[in-house]
Amino acid sequence: MNVQQILVILAPVFFVIFLGYMAGRFKKISVENAKGLTTFVTKFALPAFLFVGIMSTSRSKVIENMPFFLTIVSGLLGFYIVVMLVSKFVFKTPLTRASIYGLNSTQPSFAFVGIPVLGGIFGTDAATIPIAITGVVVNAMLIPLASIFATIGQNQDKDKSLVKVFFSSLLKGLSSPLAWVPLLALILTMLNSPTYPLFHKMLEMVGETTSGVALFAIGATVGIRKINLSCKAIGLAGLKMIALPLFAFFVTQLFNLSSDDIVKAVLIVCFPCSSVAAMVASEFKELESETSSAFVLSTISSLITVPIIISLLM
Repeated sequence: MNVQQILVILAPVFFVIFLGYMAGRFKKISVENAKGLTTFVTKFALPAFLFVGIMSTSRSKVIENMPFFLTIVSGLLGFYIVVMLVSKFVFKTPLTRASIYGLNSTQPSFAFVGIPVLGGIFGTDAATIPIAITGVVVNAMLIPLASIFATIGQNQDKDKSLVKVFFSSLLKGLSSPLAWVPLLALILTMLNSPTYPLFHKMLEMVGETTSGVALFAIGATVGIRKINLSCKAIGLAGLKMIALPLFAFFVTQLFNLSSDDIVKAVLIVCFPCSSVAAMVASEFKELESETSSAFVLSTISSLITVPIIISLLM
């Protein structure tokens, strides 16, 4: 893919992010407004988009994506575990902080950037299943796992057993619409459940707003937040934008993915740090400034890294 083709795909994406940034930078949109946009995307628009897209996919196509699912599981969970263990045992970081560091260097902003970028390259329909798979893995597996280790590290409730911590974290992860909605759609698809065109049309009305609102929300959040150029913030951004894509590419070779699926898998993980992961850091009161700054730094650096990765893989 030449430079002009990459520019045609990414220019609209970064333009909408820039509009959001200007709105946030010049206080045309407040912190509460930005959070509201994020909530709309993660709890309503994107889940609706994914539900319709998955239900419009054949069962055989879903089964064909099993190697992709295993790649995303291995790539995200594997990298999280590596970062957490290195932080814990090499740098002697407390377990809670190590877990938060691992989560924020791993979780991508797939919910915000995935649809416009992957859709621009492969078409919207082809982007649905990879985004849905990532949503299930992140919300039903990665975040619960990170929360479990963070809770154990804090030892907030000494009477609470590991089993209770596990199930409470898992239920919290599954309660996210980005986990249970695509999971429900995948189950219905595997059961050959009938589709209802009118119902899908209603969901499409909401789902079609995903790309623009999501990108604007990212830009606004970046414009509002202040950057703390600490070593930890830069390290988080570097792990997320450079080390994770390299790790993911290595994993794709193990599962012998097609060339298109390799591009999808690597691109999904090379998107900026997730604002949701930064919110988890705030819940545990660990690395709050660093994770917020890493989100901003990784979003800005994606202007360079995403085009480079596309040009190298395609």
